[in-house]
Amino acid sequence: MKISIYSRKSIEKLLEKDFPENAVVISFYDPPGKFRDAEYRPVDYSAKTNCVFQVALHDIDLAVLPKYHLTYETYFPEVDDLAEFIFNAKKEGKDIICQCEYGESRSSGCAAAIHEYFYKDGIKIFADYRYYPNQMVYHKVYDALERYGIENDVIRESGE
Repeated sequence: MKISIYSRKSIEKLLEKDFPENAVVISFYDPPGKFRDAEYRPVDYSAKTNCVFQVALHDIDLAVLPKYHLTYETYFPEVDDLAEFIFNAKKEGKDIICQCEYGESRSSGCAAAIHEYFYKDGIKIFADYRYYPNQMVYHKVYDALERYGIENDVIRESGE
């Protein structure tokens, strides 16, 4: 399973050309609010694929959760559904595209968690200077993958 990280700009270019046929998409976009104008919309993948998990998610860290009236527990409530989406993609032999606005934080945090859970090499994304993985996204996704794996008796390739 190949896991790629894209920004909005780079994925929109890819959508104009040869979008990969064997890929599913995890797309993070900014929730409505004071930081986005009324015209802002998530990336539209409908012309190329319907296998997309889109989620509106603030790109914030633990320290500012209260300013958004959130707690760690209430941040990213869709994460268990995302874990199931990821497991289904892997079972179907699909590649995964992780996309967010700039392709640096939410998408890389998600990709790092997937890499770490399945291949034990998520650190390579944290070590790559192009990315600034959102640690809350990383931990929420990794923990959800762990829960899903335990609840469904999934044995990882590492034998765990």
